[in-house]
Amino acid sequence: MNANRRQTAVAVVAVVLVGVLYFCIRPAPVEADSGFRLAMGTFARVVCAAPDANAAETCIKAALAEIHKVDGLMSDYKDDSEISIVNREAFGRAVAVSRPTFEVLRRAVEFSRLSGGAFDITIGPLVDLWRAAGEANRPPTEAELLAARGRVGSDKLILDANNLSVRFLVEKMRLDLGGIAKGYAIDRAAEAMIENGATGGMVDIGGDIRCFGSPAAGRDHWRIGLQDPKYARDEIGPGKPLLVLKLKNTAVATSGGYRRFALVEGKRHSHIIDTRTGQSSERLTSVTIIAPDAVTADALATAVSVLGAEKGLELVEKLPQTEAILIPSDEVETLVKTAGAEAYIK
Repeated sequence: MNANRRQTAVAVVAVVLVGVLYFCIRPAPVEADSGFRLAMGTFARVVCAAPDANAAETCIKAALAEIHKVDGLMSDYKDDSEISIVNREAFGRAVAVSRPTFEVLRRAVEFSRLSGGAFDITIGPLVDLWRAAGEANRPPTEAELLAARGRVGSDKLILDANNLSVRFLVEKMRLDLGGIAKGYAIDRAAEAMIENGATGGMVDIGGDIRCFGSPAAGRDHWRIGLQDPKYARDEIGPGKPLLVLKLKNTAVATSGGYRRFALVEGKRHSHIIDTRTGQSSERLTSVTIIAPDAVTADALATAVSVLGAEKGLELVEKLPQTEAILIPSDEVETLVKTAGAEAYIK
């Protein structure tokens, strides 16, 4: 071997040894946990794995900032939010909104079309009607339901992509982003952590979750408990897990009327409403959707709750990297799953 070849070989060996030494002595990722914070009318929690403590804390702050930003834009409980302004003024004029709000509205319309109207953010008038029914302890009359249904439908919502504006075709329409805004906030928070150097993370808002990368504890997957509706407690209580999901680079959302409902004359009415009838959807006790992003999981959980097991599974089976785990109302001990859901169950 001549001198040049020997020098090259030595250099290659040195590079390999440096690389091996780097991976051997590189510090393990550290984990930061925000704990439970009030956000978007429920609780939020952010967990981050990052190369060091400072990076982890930066990621946590960035994620929480995104969550609060989305809440400020899209909450219908805040009078100055863009959605509140749209709800007040969009019948009389086209209301300009920010790009994030417009993107959520655009995707919401896509899910409405995909689900045949089972998911619909114009459901606000029906939500208001049933909320008032709970307060008065009197079910809505057929006339009231008919009037509210006349103000519902994504075909009555006009989105102008050129001007990023929103307009209503019918007076007294009202948007309710409760079935999609949390998913969007979760996605934005996860992306903010990735941009700030996180190697893994979990964002949880009211039980809707997105995970990416790996936990700092050395496990390959994030372990997420799916709550048993029979033992559901309050919004923050741990309840009792029905099963445990193992997730990585995916999202999960669960919808069900066992926590949020209107009590009218002693009967529970789920907050999930079928726009075709104006009545609460009662066929499924719980719907869990596993999907590539939280927006998709969030919207489909509502859509499938309305569609029911047969049509809901048919819809989910058509979508790539998307699975469902359902609990029928009349068979609370039975799980109905899509073909690929078992791969996510620990």
